Amino acid sequence: MDQNERSLHASSFGAAAVAYAEHRPDYARAAVSWALASAPGPRVLDLGAGTGKLTATLVARGAEVVAVEPDPAMLAELRRALPDVRALPGSAEAIPLPDGSVDAVVAGNAMHWFDMAVAGPEIARVLAPGGVLAGLWNVMDDGVEWVAGLAEVSGTAAIGPRDTPASWRAETADMYLPGTGGAARFGSPEQDLFPHGQRRTAESLVSTLATRAGVLVLPEQEREALLGRIRAFLAGRPETADGEFTLPMRTGVLRVRRL
Repeated sequence: MDQNERSLHASSFGAAAVAYAEHRPDYARAAVSWALASAPGPRVLDLGAGTGKLTATLVARGAEVVAVEPDPAMLAELRRALPDVRALPGSAEAIPLPDGSVDAVVAGNAMHWFDMAVAGPEIARVLAPGGVLAGLWNVMDDGVEWVAGLAEVSGTAAIGPRDTPASWRAETADMYLPGTGGAARFGSPEQDLFPHGQRRTAESLVSTLATRAGVLVLPEQEREALLGRIRAFLAGRPETADGEFTLPMRTGVLRVRRL
């Protein structure tokens, strides 16, 4: 994806902020605990926080959270859902916090949108020595047969790079603070995957996939055709045709520590 495509996809979420807040999953608590396990303190920056899906999990585990989000509509949803959280406009490339002010920086389904050549030094700047950077991604478990079929029907617009465990590992393996330079040094990156799931119906799963950036940027006719194919697939599977089911997922974590 070139820079223009990346910008188009990254800026697509604001128009779907309400649907994003309603339909996107939270993150496995075990994954969040592992992400923060070596952080030297409780101060956590949720960077590219969106509507607060990860923010809420951080608050629930007792972290002192500040959220930063560039899109005004997404930020408004976060503030509505979590009025007691300090939530600021800003981006990974221009973080509105002082030097060394947080013990961890986390990003939920967001780090792939960052320009790490610029964001890397910014993240290093706000992290205290020994602080942790962790990216978290929810991916679909295509080791389950019907999920693999859904991925095939959906194509890369709805279930793309990083959206299944194997592709997530490959896509994120080197996604850690390139070009930081200066005095900031980071250790070796670590990856792990944690079981997760989301209760869905066929229609609410379609609504979830409709909030993916690749779907949001499609022309309306193509988008509706794709969502129609997904509906037809789900209607034809015994696991998903009637009532609620659990969408098998994993939360993947990429973690690196500032030395």
